Amino acid sequence: MKVAIITDQHFGLKKGSKIYHEYFQKFYDEIFFPTLEKENINMVFDLGDTFDNRKVIDLWSLDWAKRNYYDKLEQMKVHVWTVVGNHTAYYKNTNEFNTINAVLDKYDNITKIFNPQELLVDDLQILFIPWINEENEELTMKLINSTKATVAMGHLELSGFSMYRGMVQESGLDPQIFSKFKRVFSGHYHTRSNNGKIFYLGNPYQLYWNDCDDTRGFHIFDTETLKLTFVNNTFELFQKINYSDTNHQLFNFRSCANKYVKLIIDKKTNQAKYDTFLDKLLTSDCHEVKVIENYTINDVDDVDLTQIEDTVSILNKYVDDSEISLNKKMIMSYIKEIYKEACEVG
Repeated sequence: MKVAIITDQHFGLKKGSKIYHEYFQKFYDEIFFPTLEKENINMVFDLGDTFDNRKVIDLWSLDWAKRNYYDKLEQMKVHVWTVVGNHTAYYKNTNEFNTINAVLDKYDNITKIFNPQELLVDDLQILFIPWINEENEELTMKLINSTKATVAMGHLELSGFSMYRGMVQESGLDPQIFSKFKRVFSGHYHTRSNNGKIFYLGNPYQLYWNDCDDTRGFHIFDTETLKLTFVNNTFELFQKINYSDTNHQLFNFRSCANKYVKLIIDKKTNQAKYDTFLDKLLTSDCHEVKVIENYTINDVDDVDLTQIEDTVSILNKYVDDSEISLNKKMIMSYIKEIYKEACEVG
């Protein structure tokens, strides 16, 4: 049997931004739902963070999610198993009060999972694991140890996997806890990564600038063969353009429509030529254009590009070299979390 797995959809993102939700809708209308119909899929596993804000959701976003996602799944007679993630649990120490329980009661085709539980699909036993917190941690660990399930699916925070490209989570549960399973699939981290057994599936679409050029989509899982097939989302919301005295007549400005664009200037020797290019870009229906003048670095001979570090690495190095008596690993963890939240604001 084939089932679809999707995670971290974040409905209501950016206070219900219509730009973002129009972008989401293109994915659902042109990729997700057509694939379910083509593959004759009647079951979806949602691995958490379906809604973005764990405390509030505006009425417009809720109506959008129902009309464009849940109503269609109901009409298609698709059953959804949805776990509570950290963004849908109202409190941090319990999953009992959560968004999916609060707003999805009208749907008979949705099974809500806020405590770990097992599901038999055909002959495959699956252990579903929602967000682990103070209240359910003991029960979760007992089930992990006692279950006969060979596959686990959930919203997990494990160490050693990328939260975003180039940003590895150093804290979290030890992945060895799940060594008994043949396959583990998880939401929570938005970029795709795996160690051969544990698979972080990534979210379906780009949400922030650090998602630019990162592959997004959803997966189809075969319960008989345990084969996982990725379905690529070809729609992008962010685009970087490197300008190097680029001829505007040779550039496809239509590719920038309905996107947030960063124009990175590597070389600019002809102001009139650049002005023409920028004018064309500004009239190509972009949501926003940011210009970054990067070309001055080309004139500096003694810059060692191999020594350029990312923001988190620079901050961690500063903490590591400092003489403070506090727990440096804890401070580095806080820095990484703050940096993550800052990326999500922009």
